[in-house]
Amino acid sequence: MPRRFRTGDSGFEADFAALLDDRQETADSVDTVVADIIGDVRRRGDAALLDYTERFDRLTLTADELHIGPDRLHEAVGRCPPSQIAALEKAAARIADYHRRLLPEDLDYTDAEGVRLGARWTPVDAAGVYVPGGKAAYPSSVLMNTVPAKVAGVGRIAMTVPTPDGEINELVLAAAHIAGVDEVYRVGGAQAVAALAFGTETIGAVDKIVGPGNAYVASAKKQVFGRVGIDLIAGPSEILIVADALNDPKWIAADLLSQAEHDEVAQAILITDSAEFAEAVERAVAVHLQRLARTEIAARSWADHGAIIVVDDLDDAPSLVDRLAPEHLELAVEAPEAMAARIRHAGAIFLGRFTPEAVGDYVAGPNHVLPTSRTARFSSGLGVQDFLKRTSIIACDAGGLGRIGPAAVELARAEGLDAHALSISIRLDGEGADAADTARRRR
Repeated sequence: MPRRFRTGDSGFEADFAALLDDRQETADSVDTVVADIIGDVRRRGDAALLDYTERFDRLTLTADELHIGPDRLHEAVGRCPPSQIAALEKAAARIADYHRRLLPEDLDYTDAEGVRLGARWTPVDAAGVYVPGGKAAYPSSVLMNTVPAKVAGVGRIAMTVPTPDGEINELVLAAAHIAGVDEVYRVGGAQAVAALAFGTETIGAVDKIVGPGNAYVASAKKQVFGRVGIDLIAGPSEILIVADALNDPKWIAADLLSQAEHDEVAQAILITDSAEFAEAVERAVAVHLQRLARTEIAARSWADHGAIIVVDDLDDAPSLVDRLAPEHLELAVEAPEAMAARIRHAGAIFLGRFTPEAVGDYVAGPNHVLPTSRTARFSSGLGVQDFLKRTSIIACDAGGLGRIGPAAVELARAEGLDAHALSISIRLDGEGADAADTARRRR
């Protein structure tokens, strides 16, 4: 049974604080194992990848077999049901359209003191995408992680996907073809992240690594950060639903289970102002669980990490939402826009009774790679800007430097950085200006 809270109870604050700390785990042992794997891949390259693939994926390969060529990706499209290919193509088009609208514009202006300032956006040269493989593969994640990179203009996208026991998910390969992935390699785990970060004889190093994975993949991304950029360190999936009693409890129950079925440590939380509605949702969850393919996983998640919070008034919900800072937030209430305006911290907000979170996982357009574990307080979901870099542009002529330079000289001297001050004052004093004019005339 999920935990039940009521805001008016004397122990609510303590119970809510415990809920905020739920699923916090130490991973020292994982970090140590991953550090050893990363070091081994750096030293031995392909040989280490092949050894780990045999050990963890029970698959013996040669270095030549690590790469999955473009012909094989195209072939995968023909091996999948046409309806699934059509769904992938629709999703890819919607994701691309949304992320194109997020592209930032370059900046170029001259301020009141005659100094030209600007900013230029350029894509990273190469991005690596980690995709889980085997039976737990998610073609939608291929699109969500690669389409924004393509929209950003990344020149090379390399994807790694494990194939445990030689099992290849055809729809994952088809998604890679549809998204325009340049290179695909059949390797997974921390060793794949290490290969993307440092390069091997077969896999070229990239500049940024994105994509979901287990605790070992998350640890590897954390450890290679600095050598390469990463998207975020994602934890188990989570959903928070604010719902009034006007909803069909069966709908809300299904939405809660849509995230609970991901993982035993996923978290689903309901906030409502009706105890009777909360009980109806619980009953509906029990009914739905009887027919899900992933019943055991969803039931464990709901029992161990699920929660129902009954508030006296739904006006109290936004403050609780901000404290939870959920990955996914559904507002199934009469005025969802008004409530959303009062909420600051959420990875993605789904407005109204006909916007289940699951539509965002596939075809809505915004990215489903979102901050978890309350990190929505300070971070955002994956987007096109994650594959871009901003370069500042500054240009002064003599007049502009004359107007702003003295202040810079003053600050440099205050900090004891005499060469900084000199590099500006020498120009303000006109030293070398005549020589520059003479050189220009000679050219």
